[in-house]
Amino acid sequence: MSMLWRDAMRRALYGPGGFFVSGAGPADHFRTSVHAAPAFAGALLRLVQQVDAALDHPPSLDVVDVGAGRGELLRTLAALVTRGGSAAGFPVTARPLAQRLRLTAVELAPRPEDLPTAITWTDRVPGGITGLLVATEWLDNVPLDVAVRVSDGWRYLLVDPLTGEENVGDPVSPDDADWLATWWTAATGGRAEIGRTRDEAWADAVHHVDRGLALAVDYGHLRQGRPVNGSLTGYRGGRQVPPVPDGSADITAHVAVDSAASAGERVARCAYTLMSQREALRTLGADGGRPPLSLAGTDPAGYVRALAAASAVAELTDPAGLGRHWWLRQPVGLDPQRLKPPAGTTAAAATTD
Repeated sequence: MSMLWRDAMRRALYGPGGFFVSGAGPADHFRTSVHAAPAFAGALLRLVQQVDAALDHPPSLDVVDVGAGRGELLRTLAALVTRGGSAAGFPVTARPLAQRLRLTAVELAPRPEDLPTAITWTDRVPGGITGLLVATEWLDNVPLDVAVRVSDGWRYLLVDPLTGEENVGDPVSPDDADWLATWWTAATGGRAEIGRTRDEAWADAVHHVDRGLALAVDYGHLRQGRPVNGSLTGYRGGRQVPPVPDGSADITAHVAVDSAASAGERVARCAYTLMSQREALRTLGADGGRPPLSLAGTDPAGYVRALAAASAVAELTDPAGLGRHWWLRQPVGLDPQRLKPPAGTTAAAATTD
């Protein structure tokens, strides 16, 4: 029986036995920045330190990971802090970050048995966040509707969840028609992915931040460059597959990041910034530069380690791959000018739309 794409995605991804709530998790099927290299977590730790300083080192500092998979990012952050990563850049009067950090994973899957007890596991975004909310490749899995332009206007596309076959349904709702008129230009072809549900999800996440920064990291596009026939696709076992919403594969579509950003900005009442992951990681000191060859003569083992680290960062900043991710930064209740890059790095130009 055919149904709206939004309903089919929700059941396939998050229903009983769905892709994200069963099995070993998404890491077995596709590679994200979180899975690619510890350097990503290291860069986020530097961002956590910036947020902490901008908040004047509060008694407790939240890091909330929305769409946490099996807790991979927070596990790595906790390990970095335990090894002393919290010390850099703090005045001696600041209580150590390790004593103040509250790590929360938000995910619909059951709590992993081996998850460190210091990490809270919940199925909903907590309220009253003071610190950093991060959503890495979460919005692209928020279920959404798909529409097609026909002679009488936009109509929903329906899908058979067992076969992936589509057929044309009813005219889109007035709210979805307004979203399409505002955010999906007529020049981008006859098929569109309606990002209103993502806008609402992001706005709700931002609403849960009292003071701090909300960060979304995801593949996406801007109004002037929407994909001609959308971007809906599937991933299974490390390979791209047709988007059949039967629960056996990830079903994903790129995010209309400018639309989501605008929704979050209305909640926060503070300007957002958008930049590529390549730019964002460079502002956090991860530039992927190769170590000097002279190091190989004085410290061969150190040279090999530095070269491996540079290669990992190069993957994260590759403009043809993970470097194409958008970083949407939404400050809440603090002066954005206080979120300064670490010493010795150069801030990249941020753009808003």
